Amino acid sequence: MIPPLLSNYAPAELSFEKGEGAYLMGNDGRRYLDFAAGIAVTSLGHSHPKVVEAITEQASKLFHVSNIFTIPGQKELAAKLVNATFADAVFFCNSGAEANECGLKMIRKYQSENGSPERFRVIAFEGSFHGRTLATIAAAGQDKLLNGFGPVMDGFDQVPVGDIDAVKAAITSETAGVIIEPILGEGGIQVVDPEFLRALRALCDAEGLVLMFDEIQTGMGRTGKLFAYEHLGMSPDIMSSAKALGNGFPVGACLAVEKVAKCMTVGSHGTTYGGNPLAMAVAGAVVDVMTEDGFMDRVGQVAGHLKQSLNGDVDRYPSVLEELRGVGLHLGLKCKVENTKLLKALQANGVLTVAGGDNVVRLLPPLIIEEEQISELISALETACEELAQ
Repeated sequence: MIPPLLSNYAPAELSFEKGEGAYLMGNDGRRYLDFAAGIAVTSLGHSHPKVVEAITEQASKLFHVSNIFTIPGQKELAAKLVNATFADAVFFCNSGAEANECGLKMIRKYQSENGSPERFRVIAFEGSFHGRTLATIAAAGQDKLLNGFGPVMDGFDQVPVGDIDAVKAAITSETAGVIIEPILGEGGIQVVDPEFLRALRALCDAEGLVLMFDEIQTGMGRTGKLFAYEHLGMSPDIMSSAKALGNGFPVGACLAVEKVAKCMTVGSHGTTYGGNPLAMAVAGAVVDVMTEDGFMDRVGQVAGHLKQSLNGDVDRYPSVLEELRGVGLHLGLKCKVENTKLLKALQANGVLTVAGGDNVVRLLPPLIIEEEQISELISALETACEELAQ
């Protein structure tokens, strides 16, 4: 007999009954400092009062009506995101994978609507992660994601991150666009060289390609800006967002410039739950908090303090830690020991983190993290490193 719950996860026995701010209360009676944030999701912390207020108020009124009727909250949230970004229009969905699916469809539709239906291929990058649908695992191209789900969906070509010559060589008469994460999160917090991203922008402009940024993990303040592209002095044509957009409530968004967005005509794409009144109320509250004056400045200040402390520990424990990676509060410690050993040692010392590729432990605290909680993390990290160094 198999268990009634599908066994596609291997979760720890630890579970949680309550969360408050940067802490989770475990079923083992312990309080844990949450430096995982649901994998960069609960970026305003647990039970944030404005998020709780928004969801409670809306839940007492209306959950769902479907997109056959006007949902005022969609227009309100879309306007907030358009005003805060490069985009001219937004499509709302339920998850990051859905947001990426929408963006990939937009790339093809743009080329088709502009007289080049043969242009359907998308260049992606080795070590990337874009979701678990058939299209998004094909975009990532990793064996661990594709194994057992063949044949692989056609239309994606992977090249090494940072190699602009490889990108140029991959372009054919069938190439429609490029998708990239500004920082490869699942890939181990690999920060993509800003010059490479700017070179991609110039190349896409020259070749008539659509440039898409996957900002599902880097977006919503994680790097110290609302979105990571803001560090670059340029912007993509399409951008996906999810995770922290709902602070734990399922919601995703695909943002696009006018030339691309106008190609998505009535009937070209849709969703049953996407953009429901409850999701719009929650995401609207999150955007309001994150766009308040001074919010991102404070994230940058706290991130600077955290990085300084972490760099000190990298120097102090060279047999355990190799380097610190990341931007803002999107950080990763590349380990010399197995990353799962550090992850477990930190948990034993009351701190929750999450593993990443390239033997990295990701540190993804809520953006509302306080200085004393950083000190708490550093104390736990140093204790864990002392144990592992022995």
